[in-house]
Amino acid sequence: MTAPSAADWAARAQRLADLLAAQGDVHHPAWRSAVAAVPRHVFVPGAYRQDDTGTWQPVDVTSPAGLDLVYSPTTLLTALADRGTHQESLPSSTKPDLMLRMLEALDIHDGHKVLEIGTGTGYNAAVLSHRLGANLVFSVDVDTELVDSARRRLHRIGFRPTLATADGAGGLPGHAPFDRIIATCSVPTVPWAWAEQLCVGGRILVDVKVAPEAGNLVLLYRHPDRLEGRFTTRCGSFMTMRHHHEDAPAPPQPRSEHTRRRTTTIPPHPWWDHRVSRLLAQFQGLPAGVHIGMHLDPDTRQPTASFLSAPDGCWATVRLISSRGHYDLIEGGPTALWDSVERAHQVWLEHEQPDWTRFGLTITRLPVMTCPPMDAVAPPVSGDGGTHLPLRRLPTRYRDAHISLTRSS
Repeated sequence: MTAPSAADWAARAQRLADLLAAQGDVHHPAWRSAVAAVPRHVFVPGAYRQDDTGTWQPVDVTSPAGLDLVYSPTTLLTALADRGTHQESLPSSTKPDLMLRMLEALDIHDGHKVLEIGTGTGYNAAVLSHRLGANLVFSVDVDTELVDSARRRLHRIGFRPTLATADGAGGLPGHAPFDRIIATCSVPTVPWAWAEQLCVGGRILVDVKVAPEAGNLVLLYRHPDRLEGRFTTRCGSFMTMRHHHEDAPAPPQPRSEHTRRRTTTIPPHPWWDHRVSRLLAQFQGLPAGVHIGMHLDPDTRQPTASFLSAPDGCWATVRLISSRGHYDLIEGGPTALWDSVERAHQVWLEHEQPDWTRFGLTITRLPVMTCPPMDAVAPPVSGDGGTHLPLRRLPTRYRDAHISLTRSS
């Protein structure tokens, strides 16, 4: 493959910057200039796309079509792992429109020190380096190979930010404090180490998911004794933060005993279309580690049913086509997974189908051991004029996290 010339990529990078500005993803001219100036293809030497059969196929990113893909608002998958029964996508280069919205939401100013959790390809560190100067940019990733590759690419275009191989949950204490922290991975709860390394008044933007697809981006502000903020309306779909010596969990094996058939009036589509419902299900007894997916027709590749599967082998499948408002449901194993979905859906309806703007998150250093019931009224969170409905506390592994739901106006 021949490396693209400056003429090949510069015009495409400028078009991408103009597109992001036209879409409202970029407002500050410094970010727009960074998108136009940073050669994204340098950070994506290879990529993969799924064909009509769902098979991952390599993309020649040096071809005109490949460059068009690289300089588009698209997430680029840059590596695959063979899991035996399937190929799993690993590192990726996040959609530029999402990343730039996140950077602008952080309200980054000249002179700010920024820590990135999840170096990935290094593209985001390059954009930050162009905006702030590489001496103010710090990035950490658990994968030594990724960090080394990103460092080489950054050096190639003249940037030398501080990159380190470490577990992202620990941040980068040797270079703290930071004014802003951005995480390009999802976490089940925000590590307090990040708060300790953030200046009071600083901001963290992170994708908090207490379970797969059960959460969203949240913008947190550093107070002397806590992190506190609101979930955003813009959805993020980041890979879960990886840790040292962590193997991918084995796929759950469905259990054949205790098979039950019934119908449900909970339509699968709101369950799929609203991540809020998935978050609420975690407060209604859904086991940790439940995998959520869709069954596809082998011929049409269209979804026919939604399914849940738990690590202990419990499972539930619900057909997408109803009969007079009733959907066929089959469950297996001792735990009735769909019961939690039905309870969560009822809570969602009772609270007038809340969207993410009504959810807040508070992270404290010490675990909070008690939480009022769902229907109790708590004092409003500092700085918010509304009354909050505290949700039941998450499982004990998240005892330092408190999610609140604001009453609708």
